[in-house]
Amino acid sequence: MSLVEKTLRKLQESGRSPSEAPAGMAPRQTARSESEVPRAPQEHAHGPMVPIERGTLRAAGLLAPQEDLELLVRQYRKIKQPLIARAIGRGAPRSPKGYLIMIASAMSGEGKTFTAVNLALSMALEKDLRVLLVDADVAKPQLSHVLGRGDAPGLLDALRDPGGDVEALICPTDLPTLSFLAAGRSSEDATELLASTRMEQLVAELGQNDEQRVVIFDSPPLLQTTESPALARMAGQVVVVVRAEFTPQPVLLDALKTLEKHPSVSLVLNQSIRTVTSAYYYYGYGKQHAVPAGEE
Repeated sequence: MSLVEKTLRKLQESGRSPSEAPAGMAPRQTARSESEVPRAPQEHAHGPMVPIERGTLRAAGLLAPQEDLELLVRQYRKIKQPLIARAIGRGAPRSPKGYLIMIASAMSGEGKTFTAVNLALSMALEKDLRVLLVDADVAKPQLSHVLGRGDAPGLLDALRDPGGDVEALICPTDLPTLSFLAAGRSSEDATELLASTRMEQLVAELGQNDEQRVVIFDSPPLLQTTESPALARMAGQVVVVVRAEFTPQPVLLDALKTLEKHPSVSLVLNQSIRTVTSAYYYYGYGKQHAVPAGEE
């Protein structure tokens, strides 16, 4: 029995179970490849252009090797479907604040930033969605640095300025339906900022300004920072990334306890090479079964 199955069984026995873990992706012939995606700025973003460089993402461990890309596309096409359904009410009831999706993990090194990036790229292929990827890992803003926005104003700056326009800090990318909000300039009061009334107002604005927008937050680890639980209270959906053969079961259970009152929690098993045979689903990304330790 896998770690996720054991965890789900234990949670079910205690009367608490996360949402169904998202599945792998649909066949590739129904998909557009990365090279077929039209490249133009997102019209609702106002900051400087951020190019999505596949080579840079791959070198940072945030994109699969080229030979494994087909498998990755198939997997994420299916992973995203239940999340989109709850976000916009496509084929299912819309969840409260379901358009705010937090990608979390118990500890660092489990693949949450990898998941956030690839989920955002996959969702950006949808014809009726616009995707905003937010680097909310303010303690370790890897994504902002990889995309060349490490020193740029972003989320924290918008939180410090009650009268500021967060839309002015959102940067378009060269994918027409994907935009990016950097973590912003760090400060010692980051936790308080993320837990503030201003944060509630800001995330509401992100959805109210564009009904077709889905916001994906790359968050800090649940057990290693105080910012992540604060962010979880704002999100409508939480996706917890679990690294196969890496995350101790007690650690995962402790992380899930921090989300026990959250209405929508999903699990994704990262870097698994097992064949899917149960009611729970997994994703891996082919021959390279491990991101180097410490990569997210």
